[in-house]
Amino acid sequence: MRVLVTGAGGAAGVAVIRSLLRRSDVDVLAADMDRWAAGIYLVPAGHRRLVPPGKAEHFVDTVVQMCADDEIDVVFPTVDVELPRLAAARDRLTDVGTRLASPALRTLEAALDKLALARVCERACGPAVHVPRTELVGTPQAVSGWDFPVIVKPRRGAGSRGVRIVSSQAELDAVHDEEDLLVQELLPGQEYSVDVLAGLDGRVVAAVPRARLRVDSGIAIAGVTLHDDGLIAAASEVATAIGLTTVGNVQLKRTADGRPGLLEVNPRFPGAMPLTIAAGVDMPSIVLDAVLGRPVPERLEFAEIANVRYLEDVFLPVDDVLPAP
Repeated sequence: MRVLVTGAGGAAGVAVIRSLLRRSDVDVLAADMDRWAAGIYLVPAGHRRLVPPGKAEHFVDTVVQMCADDEIDVVFPTVDVELPRLAAARDRLTDVGTRLASPALRTLEAALDKLALARVCERACGPAVHVPRTELVGTPQAVSGWDFPVIVKPRRGAGSRGVRIVSSQAELDAVHDEEDLLVQELLPGQEYSVDVLAGLDGRVVAAVPRARLRVDSGIAIAGVTLHDDGLIAAASEVATAIGLTTVGNVQLKRTADGRPGLLEVNPRFPGAMPLTIAAGVDMPSIVLDAVLGRPVPERLEFAEIANVRYLEDVFLPVDDVLPAP
């Protein structure tokens, strides 16, 4: 079968590509907006593709046509901005014979909007998950009643960009003119990421918690997987609440009394996916089987394992570098 992985320049794209390259029944193509994206050069020369930026008007048209021309069976998007656009075009992809390995559009909309995520989980999650108070800056609900310090963060967006701690009511008042920001209860405990694999029916197949022991530019470069029933239960509840299928990354942080509290959900393959794969749950490969309608395990266990990450070079002839678009 032929599989296209977009976002080949990111850590998540590289992890998915490497996972699928280990299968003898898969022909992997890699795409990115940058001809210097390292993941593109993990696949054979004839399998490298350039696409427009995910926000570009013609991005979806380009990917759909590419899938038709290359007879792609499954496309794996790995970049946040691409996810909802391709999910909205799921029928167009189906029409050219391509299946989409990502959650449903309604799940993406709930996860990528942190205010919507908080509201959904307030309604649907039980006591296993603490959902921190979350309000939209500039609304009457956000004005008072906070125990400082609090967190101010963009309503949308991944990583730590735009996130800051606000220590007083005066500081909070000063950010009221800024649009699309959230103010949120600050959780004081340790942060965890839980990679969740769910079948197309929404059943959670695996939830693998990991502690991010060292982070560089939002990417974990050292970590360890953990058997923690509380984290597994909390992440599974959040995944079920938003209707997750395929893969998502649930970020949790301990409350003062030790309960897992919800930070956010990244509804895609995370950059630290190699650690989860090494722990025994090869999520990209299992997702491929799931979207193709093949049987997948009812439940998967994992090993406790640690990792550190380092840069790795890909060497190739100059003539093999893709030309500039």
